[in-house]
Amino acid sequence: MCDHDAKLPVLVTTVQQPVAIKELAPSTGSRRRRLWELGHECHCPVVGVCIPLDTLRRLVNKALGGKALAEDYEIHVGAVAECRHRNRLSEALQNELERRYALEVRRFKVAKTVQELAELWTQAIRQGDVAGAFWAALVHPRCDAVMQEVLCRDMHMLQHQAGANVRIDVARFTAVLDENAVLTRELGRAQERSTRLLAEKSAEIARLGALHMRVQADNIAKESRIAFLSEDIAALKASNPNVEASMRLQKKLDQMAARQAELEGQNAALRLKLANAAKALDALNTEPAHAARADTPQRPAPRVSPVTLYLKQKTVLCVGGRTGNIANYRDLIERVGGRFAHHDGGLEDSHSVLDASLAAADLVICQTGCVSHNAYWKVKDFCKRTGKRCVFVENPSTSSLVRGLEQISDRDASLWPGGHSVDSAAL
Repeated sequence: MCDHDAKLPVLVTTVQQPVAIKELAPSTGSRRRRLWELGHECHCPVVGVCIPLDTLRRLVNKALGGKALAEDYEIHVGAVAECRHRNRLSEALQNELERRYALEVRRFKVAKTVQELAELWTQAIRQGDVAGAFWAALVHPRCDAVMQEVLCRDMHMLQHQAGANVRIDVARFTAVLDENAVLTRELGRAQERSTRLLAEKSAEIARLGALHMRVQADNIAKESRIAFLSEDIAALKASNPNVEASMRLQKKLDQMAARQAELEGQNAALRLKLANAAKALDALNTEPAHAARADTPQRPAPRVSPVTLYLKQKTVLCVGGRTGNIANYRDLIERVGGRFAHHDGGLEDSHSVLDASLAAADLVICQTGCVSHNAYWKVKDFCKRTGKRCVFVENPSTSSLVRGLEQISDRDASLWPGGHSVDSAAL
């Protein structure tokens, strides 16, 4: 028992509390015993369990006034021998024990009988912390000879168990060392793989970094070019204030050209149909006239309402109007051979464009309900000064436009030389 360190782990002992403990005449004092007042059989477990070896060596060196050159076992044996009497070393050991285990001493102080002291000792054994409890119980005022024997016996068995645990721990430690060697080799291989992968990833990062630099340089070049072009556009706009209006006119011209191409295609298709119909008519004319009259049913002649307004190759300007009706107006005018132009009345198109459109138009259609006030008065003043015909339409619909055109043609058919009768159904 004297060769074990107090720091080694201690398992909970299976030693039961003595069934029969003869409680001696209880002492009425509260003075705790000192280390040199204990029995000599208690000094070995106290010094070996309650005081660590490094602390014991330090105390011995301090008491001797030098440095002890003996081994740990010799120092332990010498300290146990010095505990028989009160001297510098035993007093130093007493003070160290009191300081180190002051908490356990206060906890055991509540015991008033030997039975309570035994219960506290048994509880300490179950918890596995016996060094401080052993000292506190030994020096307790209620610790008699029987309790002292129980304490020493239990501590002796605990030290045997601690030795067995040390051997088990040594075996486990050896197994852990072997496992650590295997894991160290595995770690080395993993580190080698990681180093190789890290080198590959570093090369890939370098390649991507170079690619990123090239892409960034290309983007900077493009942004610089865009900035230069933006400055050129701004300079062109500053030099030509009507550039936006010109761009809108060009857009409208492109739309009109596309519309003209579409109409020409329709005209070609109609001419083809007309030629086919003429051939069929010629074939029918070869038959007997009476059979043709008998076979052909008489159709009632369509009722026509002449509009003596000559629109062929004339430009009709529509000012204002809803977006959905513009296509109907265009189709209405172009079906009778006219050219259709449009101005939104100042919503997006500028008023300077309106002057040019009014000057180029042969007839003006003003949507009074869908035009700005400035555009309305400009149209009215222009047509009044120039004598140009203008149709004011309040309801933005195709039928309203047809009625307006019929009223103008009825009032003034002589303004359009070579007036041509146009079927209103075509309009």
